[in-house]
Amino acid sequence: MSEHDSALGESPKAEPESTLRIGIVTLFPELFGSFVETSMVGRAVKSGNLDVLFEQLREHGLGVHKSVDDTPYGGGPGMVLRVDTMTSAIEALSARMDSPRKILLSPQGKRFEQADARRLSAMGDLLFICGRYEGFDERVRGAVDEELSLGDFVMTGGEVAAMAMIEAIARLRPAVLGNAKSADDESFSAGALEYPQYTRPVEFRGVMVPDILRSGDHGKIDLWRKNASAVRTAERRPDLCDGEKTNETS
Repeated sequence: MSEHDSALGESPKAEPESTLRIGIVTLFPELFGSFVETSMVGRAVKSGNLDVLFEQLREHGLGVHKSVDDTPYGGGPGMVLRVDTMTSAIEALSARMDSPRKILLSPQGKRFEQADARRLSAMGDLLFICGRYEGFDERVRGAVDEELSLGDFVMTGGEVAAMAMIEAIARLRPAVLGNAKSADDESFSAGALEYPQYTRPVEFRGVMVPDILRSGDHGKIDLWRKNASAVRTAERRPDLCDGEKTNETS
C-alpha cells in the first residue's frame, strides 16, 4: 500500500456524492492495512463511500536518515517531533484534500465522544495527525484546528486512536453502515446506553429471553427498550444521566 495512494492501492473510481475523505499523517501507514481492507471500513472503501489517504511523515524528514525528531530544549528524556517536518507533512496532505479539518491526536486533547463523531461525520474532509515518541513540538498545535484524545491514558502513538475515531465517524455517514437506524439505536446515540439485546435460543442455561420481546407488540417492546436503556445507563454510567433522566428511572 503506497503512502500516497488511496486505501487498498486500487485505481481511482468515481466517488459517490457522500464520499468521506480522510487523510492520515503517520510514520507507520502500514498499521492501517487491515483496518482499511476489512469489515465495515473495508466495504465503505471498496464501495467508494470512504477514501483514505496517507502521508508518510518520514518522507518529510531531514538529512540522510530522514530525521523527523530531535532532543527537547531544556533537556529531558525521549525525542520530540519537529515542527518543520510535521508542518511539511500536514501541508502536503492538505494540498491533496479539500480544505480538511486538521485534528491532532494527543492525550492532552479533548476526550473524543459520540457527540464528536456525529459532529465530524457532518463535516467535509478530515485530516488526522498521529504522533510518536515524546510528543510534538508545541508549535505544531498552531497548524491544526482541534486536538482530540481517545481517553485518559497514554499510548505509543496516535494510530490506534485514529482508527477508533475514523470508524466511529464513518459509520454515521449515509450508505456506510447499511442500516441507518442501527446507529440511532446504539449506546450514546441519545446520551444513554443501548438496551439489552437477545437472539436465539430462547432459553440458554436457565436464562430466558424476556417475554415482551417475543410478544409481537412493538409499542410495548419500544417502551421496554426505552426503560431498560434508562435503567442500564443509571446503573452503569450515572455520569450520562441528568437529574430528569434519573428521576424517570427511579
